[in-house]
Amino acid sequence: MAEQDESGERTEQPSEKRLREAREQGNVPRSRELATAAVFGAGVLALLAMSHAIAGKALAWMKQALSPPPDLYQQPGELLGHTGALLLQLLWVFVPVAVICVLAGLAGPVLIGGLRFSAKSLQPDFKRLSPAAGLKRLYGAESVAELLKSLLRVAFVGTAAGIALKLGIDPLRRLLTMPLEQAVSSGLDFTATLLLATAGALLLLAAVDAPYQKWNHTRKLKMTRQELRDEMKESEGRPEVKGRIRQMQHQLSQRRMMEDVPSADVIIVNPTHFAVALKYQAGQMGAPTLVAKGVDEMALRIREVAQAHRVAIVSSPPLARALYREGQIGREIPVRLYSAVAQILSYVYQLRAWRGGMAQAPALPQVEVDEGAGSPGTPA
Repeated sequence: MAEQDESGERTEQPSEKRLREAREQGNVPRSRELATAAVFGAGVLALLAMSHAIAGKALAWMKQALSPPPDLYQQPGELLGHTGALLLQLLWVFVPVAVICVLAGLAGPVLIGGLRFSAKSLQPDFKRLSPAAGLKRLYGAESVAELLKSLLRVAFVGTAAGIALKLGIDPLRRLLTMPLEQAVSSGLDFTATLLLATAGALLLLAAVDAPYQKWNHTRKLKMTRQELRDEMKESEGRPEVKGRIRQMQHQLSQRRMMEDVPSADVIIVNPTHFAVALKYQAGQMGAPTLVAKGVDEMALRIREVAQAHRVAIVSSPPLARALYREGQIGREIPVRLYSAVAQILSYVYQLRAWRGGMAQAPALPQVEVDEGAGSPGTPA
């Protein structure tokens, strides 16, 4: 039972793979309160910043609207087109404010979760038609959170509007006794104050909602320990698959190693259990390089390839065992074996010269090697 509880509780943070899949499906944190505050606040600030320009254009538009061209009276059919043109001119006055609001609406999602477009989010989800799922959404924790947000919205906006009305109630009463231009200016100032107070209240609500939405989004994506283990197995590979891959890599390594045997200068053998292939190119290598090594069956294959390509095979059991234990394929031989290998290579070169009829038959040197001095796998 404890194991079942452990695997059923979503206590682990979502992995990068789970977060990436959620983003691909369009499942990113979103805060409607932040978007509303951004659009409303940007619109209010834009109106205040461009109020003089907008007022001037609106006044010019009003004069044009109230002073139609004289020939319009003679052509009543043109009235509809004239009215449409006037409406377009009025809309054009507020285009800068609309553009700022659109940009603010795009900036809101970027701040909390980034802009993501996913075709999967547009696909119909028939699970949402389930009555049980609908009841769960209606009476679940999400609906309670939305209710609390609605109450906070009413509280914040109502408080801000109430404070603005309390501070501006006396100027509003004096509007009736003011000249028209002064009354209009005072009324606009009160309206600006009310809008700013409302924008501040929405911004305060967004400051509460945005962190909650990020936390709630992460909470929904949390994983159980079993899900985390399964994902790690899937990403790293099943044990049998990993074993097969290692086997294939080993086979490829052996194949490449066997391809290098024909280019070796000498094969030092045990004579039956060990075989080590060495190659040395004066001026290009600092020391002889181990190109292949093997034991038992692999040693037999190395000897067979060497015989087929007429590579010299020299029996030196202590040296063969030491090279097998301490040498690494593709690396230079250990420093302590330089002298012993040099004797073997000298013998091989003399043997080649003798076969060419240029010298007398050389004698195989008795190489002395302390097999216990090195450590297995010690690089050159």
